[in-house]
Amino acid sequence: MHKKLFIPGPVEVRREVLDKMATPMIGHRSKDASALQRGISEKLQTLFYTKETILLSTSSGSGLMEGAVRSCTAKRAAVFSIGAFGKRWYDMALANHVPADLFESEWGQATTPEMVDGALATGKYDLITITHNETSTGVKNPVESLAPVFKKYPDVVVCMDTVSSMGGSKIEVDALGVDICITSTQKALALPPGLSICSFSGKALERARQVPYRGYYLDLLALYEYLLDKDFQYPSTPSLPHMFALDYQLDCMLQEGLEQRFARHQELAQRVRAWAGEHFALFANPLHLSDTLTTIKNTRNIDVAGLNKELGQRGYQISNGYGKAKDKTFRIAHMGDCTLSEVDQLLGEIEDILKLK
Repeated sequence: MHKKLFIPGPVEVRREVLDKMATPMIGHRSKDASALQRGISEKLQTLFYTKETILLSTSSGSGLMEGAVRSCTAKRAAVFSIGAFGKRWYDMALANHVPADLFESEWGQATTPEMVDGALATGKYDLITITHNETSTGVKNPVESLAPVFKKYPDVVVCMDTVSSMGGSKIEVDALGVDICITSTQKALALPPGLSICSFSGKALERARQVPYRGYYLDLLALYEYLLDKDFQYPSTPSLPHMFALDYQLDCMLQEGLEQRFARHQELAQRVRAWAGEHFALFANPLHLSDTLTTIKNTRNIDVAGLNKELGQRGYQISNGYGKAKDKTFRIAHMGDCTLSEVDQLLGEIEDILKLK
């Protein structure tokens, strides 16, 4: 039995999107491949609200996160973490011999403008990393309030992880002053995992040219220069099946309307939050709640694994808490092409299993 996924990724993928991955192959050095990749980039610029270059990578979002911190840190990176995945950027920096410092918020809380300003005012850092949406805690960072701080320090490259929110929340990359905005396909874009995406600003480009050891496969400067020199080609063979599906899915998203898509995600989030408040409690600060996933406090001390096993027998799957929040929380994702009726069906099954009705 297929389990309908309400986990933080991968998410449910529509049959017609999966079918596009079975499109017959084309030569990855052909004009058809260039046209495909150029068209995808133009559509992604619309989604990202950016005029900057879009780079595609056959990797998970972590690949471009690692590529960004390694390619564009000349001096020292300041990593702002609001949960497990924000801290991963710090681990990547250390693993690549990139000097970095970690600035952690308490789980459930956001990064504040004062935290960012205090760090950047020292002059020690030439790159910062921010998590837009943290799936371990259910926090969406208030990046609109951080943007004025970014702009106070024009020499600092701003990297932002939108892996679990791009396509579900409105993220105006250029207006926010973000230089490298990273996402991947298996979450709010509602495709299978395996392809990651980032915007790459002129500032990030110039910084990368100052960094001598950027790695090889994840060298963002190499991706950029090859793309421009070879007419939307990539140095290594890309995942063409993902690109066929992404091209189709972006058309569907633009046809739905971006504002309508964002509104649908907010409606789904409000439904799950209301349900969580009625039967349990929210884990994250109510002022900073994710549009794509809700982390719920296990105030009833339920057996989360047991609940998920029973849900699996009924054709559904949710997520336990992550890391130190395992069993203390559980998580319900509501992103991608998910509908309100599907969320209601899931919540009804949970109520029935736990006898909440």
